[in-house]
Amino acid sequence: MMNTIQIGARTLIPSKVVCIGRNYVDHIAELNNEIPDDMVVFIKPNSAISSTLKAFHQEPIHYEGELCFVYEQGRFSAVGFGLDLTKRGLQNKLKAKGLPWERAKAFDGAALFSEFVPIHADDNAFTFDLSIDQQIVQQGNRGLMIYSPDTILSELSTFITLNDGDIVMTGTPKGVGEINAGASFTGQVYLAEQLLVTQTWRAE
Repeated sequence: MMNTIQIGARTLIPSKVVCIGRNYVDHIAELNNEIPDDMVVFIKPNSAISSTLKAFHQEPIHYEGELCFVYEQGRFSAVGFGLDLTKRGLQNKLKAKGLPWERAKAFDGAALFSEFVPIHADDNAFTFDLSIDQQIVQQGNRGLMIYSPDTILSELSTFITLNDGDIVMTGTPKGVGEINAGASFTGQVYLAEQLLVTQTWRAE
């Protein structure tokens, strides 16, 4: 059974989730990483998409709030909020050995999304925030990104085919951390000062 997402009343099936890593300078510093020479890209499969926020999956899980877009007909057609979940301990071990991140990033339940909202082609003043128990822990916007959404889409088109319904996660700002069971996570996306979408999950 394939996992789905919502754009208003429409239901879509993403074939994949394409994630951009290290796209915010402050987050790169937060994890003591180096600024990459090229855009960092990794994939989560459809099986990673879930509506349940887990605090533990073989080890404690870390959250990363992100601005996300749905791809359709050659452009980003809708925007939403997403949580990129990470097994940070495992990821650090894999990175130290120069190995791929998939075991730490692509596990079942590793991607959560709000409903997506249709956007116009020239909309670009998006901001988002993530609150835990009503306290803002992450804030991001296009101006803080190393690679803007337009640049991300252009670069991806040089080497990968995006299918209609695929999701692109544009990276996380500083403020990532461990998920505690019972905590309430709320992600919000704005266009200028207009609230477009909000979604709350309670960690299990």
